Amino acid sequence: MSTQSTPSILFTHTAPQQGFRLLELPPEVADLLTSDNPPTLYLKTPTSTTAQPTTSSSKPTDLREYVNLCTPTQTYRIRQVQSSNSLHILRPSGMGGRDTGEGNGDGDMDVDVDIDVGVNLAETVTTIAKCGSTLELHVPEGGFRAAEFLGGLVGRFAPVTSGAAATGSAREGEGDAGAAEEDKVMETVFADIPVSRAECERVWVEGCAFVWRGRAWVPTPEIKMEVWKRVVDGAVVQGIDLRTQFLVDDLWKSVVVEDEDEVEGQFPRALFEAVVRRVVEGEEGNLDREVCVRWVGETYLEAMAPMASAAVGRSDFLNAWKDRLPEAWREEVALAKLTVSWYLFCACKRRSPLTFDAVYQLPDPTTISFVTEFERQRSKKNLPTDASAATAAKKSRNWHELFKNQKRQKR
Repeated sequence: MSTQSTPSILFTHTAPQQGFRLLELPPEVADLLTSDNPPTLYLKTPTSTTAQPTTSSSKPTDLREYVNLCTPTQTYRIRQVQSSNSLHILRPSGMGGRDTGEGNGDGDMDVDVDIDVGVNLAETVTTIAKCGSTLELHVPEGGFRAAEFLGGLVGRFAPVTSGAAATGSAREGEGDAGAAEEDKVMETVFADIPVSRAECERVWVEGCAFVWRGRAWVPTPEIKMEVWKRVVDGAVVQGIDLRTQFLVDDLWKSVVVEDEDEVEGQFPRALFEAVVRRVVEGEEGNLDREVCVRWVGETYLEAMAPMASAAVGRSDFLNAWKDRLPEAWREEVALAKLTVSWYLFCACKRRSPLTFDAVYQLPDPTTISFVTEFERQRSKKNLPTDASAATAAKKSRNWHELFKNQKRQKR
């Protein structure tokens, strides 16, 4: 039983309180920060340009303002979570009931308890901040859609429409950026994309982005297929086997137009290298067969049938797809190649298909058309399963969500 002679701890608080925010870190981020060589983390937000949709068929992930925390390879959305129990940040002191206010510079202190001068106060604990909410990191269900942000920051490299005056026509080497200029332009673009550096580089390669005339560009699907068709045809004429290692310079010479006066149909070398880089495996100069077959089919379908109203014949599409591949790979063509499998790893260390995400749709039994990423995500949201609803309810912080499904089952 405590008595007045028992040493007491004086609990005080400073005024004004300091503006601390508590951030809950996932284990992988905590391990990264406590490693021997912790990296620099960045806070990135979408700009007014990147917040706008790039096409009529795509929309930004979230029109509200938000902040992302980016590691070198991962991106996390920061969200505020309210708590019914406030958290106090304490500062211990061995100065008894006296506090000089060191740390906040104001020296003001309010005491929450009555001080009895007859009591020997051995220590004092001061609360310097009160946190009624915490910040946590999470990854949105639909990802961060970095490709849409990239599209809002770069130019759209469209097909040639009127000879030499058309956008995209260029003589060999004209307007191509040097390595230093290209890096500078890329850094400027990456700074405005609210995802990690690794994700910026990945979406840059996947979109066949390139630097030309001091600006970053992303080619349309039509331009990508035009360049790729020239690559395949040029390789056949020059006897270059695309299945083996090859020199990019030799491949470029096979596609460039020899007549210097004929500018129609010319395209920058930077564009050519971006298209080849998209299907090359690593830095060895070999084409990745699986990636190449899928990318050609997906890109050609997007160029020829971007929506259901512009659907093309299924057999015509498959034949055109084959014609744009090296002859030895044409037997690989199948609609199954245009389906992405997501895998679930179980406790037995084996993986099994969880769901399938196709980039095409069949408007009728004989036609086919492309399905955009936005449309695929929207379809997933409009068709929730019982399992996903139960999972969402378990993760919900609202008590009525936890019992909503149980009430439905009882009925």
